[in-house]
Amino acid sequence: MFVLYAFLIAILILFVSCIYIKTFQLENYRVDNYWHKVKKLDFAFGKKTPLVFTNRIKRLFVCTFLLNFVVFVFFFGVIPSFWVNFVLVILFVLFLPFWAIVPFLIMMPIEKQIRQNFVNKAKNKLKKCSCKTIAITGSFGKTSTKEILYQILSEEFDVCASPKSFNTPMGICKTILENLKETDDFLIVEFGARRKGDIEQLCKLVGVDFGIITPLGNCHLETFGSLENLQNTKYELCEGAKDVVVFNGKSEGSKKLFNRYPRKKYLVCEENSFAYAKGIKFDGSGSEFTLVLDGKELFCKTSLLGKANIDNIVVASAMAHLLGESDFDIVRAIEKLKQTSHRLQLIKGFVSVIDDSYNSNLSGFKEALSVLATFEGRKIVVSPGIVELGKSQFDTNVVAGQEVSKVADVFVLMNEVNKKALMQGAEGKCKIICAKTRDEQKTILKSLLKVGDTVLFENDLPDNFR
Repeated sequence: MFVLYAFLIAILILFVSCIYIKTFQLENYRVDNYWHKVKKLDFAFGKKTPLVFTNRIKRLFVCTFLLNFVVFVFFFGVIPSFWVNFVLVILFVLFLPFWAIVPFLIMMPIEKQIRQNFVNKAKNKLKKCSCKTIAITGSFGKTSTKEILYQILSEEFDVCASPKSFNTPMGICKTILENLKETDDFLIVEFGARRKGDIEQLCKLVGVDFGIITPLGNCHLETFGSLENLQNTKYELCEGAKDVVVFNGKSEGSKKLFNRYPRKKYLVCEENSFAYAKGIKFDGSGSEFTLVLDGKELFCKTSLLGKANIDNIVVASAMAHLLGESDFDIVRAIEKLKQTSHRLQLIKGFVSVIDDSYNSNLSGFKEALSVLATFEGRKIVVSPGIVELGKSQFDTNVVAGQEVSKVADVFVLMNEVNKKALMQGAEGKCKIICAKTRDEQKTILKSLLKVGDTVLFENDLPDNFR
């Protein structure tokens, strides 16, 4: 009978442990590596998809269950007193936040070996391929630049690119093992980083031939500690690149890295640089501009929105040109470019939706608002503000609120995390409506929206931000 009790209690403890894991996220133990959430906009109402249970989290659950089962078999099998067992169970439940960590610690060496096997398989496959690797890093614009470069290079070459925002060692290994073909000419990967050494690790994984540095800004300062640490981490890509590095010159941080880098390099997006755009005209349907590329002027049209996307196009075009793509194919590819999901993505319906919900920084926020300003009719902004800025977060969100008030007729303010700062910036200049939950947001928008309105969704915080 005691085995049955142990089994039932183990299930109970597993269930409660899962609640603790989901509630507290256990950031110090990198639970974010186990819980993979996909952010997806459900047209105008911001619906999120449920958690995806990966093989890794399944192994963790099995370990948690077996550990609880063994512990309770020991309690009920060795200690005969019911009341002693009862007290032990109560204490066990009370200390669950600490006990939930134990399965992670037990699984760490196993998961490390699984990851290493995965890495070894990816490296072995890369050795069999003759493709050149292009790596992209920076504070923002990485995924958009990657998608644009992929579409441009695909006009002439066989290209493999990491999907979505796969920018971690495991995501890149998955790309290599599942998507890369031996006949591919180029592999394009995005490098993400939160701490010093992250990009160096990725460089060793794939062996970088060509590098792209996108603009640098105040992102993830809570983990980097300072802008200098962030810049030094991004510079690890420059140190790992074997051939040439292209720098987007639209930030002081990327210019510093350009000046610091001693080998073959190109600065773009600045007037009279190797590549830049001039004569830019854009509205709600897209943009047209003249691309100056290595001294030649090329007239271009694109459906992509915003000045930042034109800069991304310039960077990608410069790299494609350096890799041997013809001007004709570059211009043709630019005209056919598809929008990147959740990054100034235009969704048309009875209202126009600008989906910029993937992430946010002050520069990107301003860019999205400038795009919103080009639309006719009433303008509505839905945003929780900007996070992971450390001590500068409050002041940055005050400025963000001020920028919203210059463009928006209505500001639907999501979550509590930046509420005070955003209201301080926007108060008195536009109508402000606060929503604590997605259901509230949905109800507000249903009652608010009218035909001809334009809604900007700026940033989309995970559920651990309230």
